Amino acid sequence: MGSSKLVGIVLLVVGIALLYFGYQSTQSVGNQLTETVTGRFTDETMWYLIGGAAATAAGAFLTFFRK
Repeated sequence: MGSSKLVGIVLLVVGIALLYFGYQSTQSVGNQLTETVTGRFTDETMWYLIGGAAATAAGAFLTFFRK
């Protein structure tokens, strides 16, 4: 197994974990109240979701498409 594939798997796992925590954060009462009032999620929740999506995409690319 190459080092890029190993890094890809790690990024994939970390990205999925960040997406999970971001989703859990969107379901909290405080965050739903903030979204109702302002129309958007808190900055912390957005960073979880954006970072998770980026890490998942990079990990999937390195794991499945890079030779």
